Amino acid sequence: MTKHEVTLHINGEDRTLVIRHADTLLDVLRLQCGLTGAKPGCENGDCGACTVIVNQLPYKSCIMLAIEATGHTIMTIEGLKHSPIQRAFAKCYAFQCGYCTPGFIMNAHAMLLHDTSIDEPTIQEWLESNICRCTSYEEIASAIRMAMSTMNANLPDNSKPNSPST
Repeated sequence: MTKHEVTLHINGEDRTLVIRHADTLLDVLRLQCGLTGAKPGCENGDCGACTVIVNQLPYKSCIMLAIEATGHTIMTIEGLKHSPIQRAFAKCYAFQCGYCTPGFIMNAHAMLLHDTSIDEPTIQEWLESNICRCTSYEEIASAIRMAMSTMNANLPDNSKPNSPST
């Protein structure tokens, strides 16, 4: 098997790794980098337990080849430190066993990177890409709403959604 040396930019640092063309980003993150927050669930892109953020968009790392991630910015749950969405998940008890939680948090964080004034249908649409078998999605949606509220409260008045320009 042919192996290649690549550099992946993960959680703010460059990591030089030796990978095969067939290695998934999930396997490289877990086995070579020791970043085990992204979980192997279905391993076919359905459940979202392996969600990471690549260039500010959520990706299911079980179906993305590691070689495809070269030259891109990757963030895992380990790189997301004390974010509003993490705190909101804890406050809203938006988890049961916790296996799917990192994927939900990363997906919600990516959503909030793009807009902090999201309506309910949009939240529901984004939640469809992740599966939880242990809890209701209402706590997760509540956590997203709480994180949006926190993030909007911390914006300067002139950059809040729907605020008049001065």
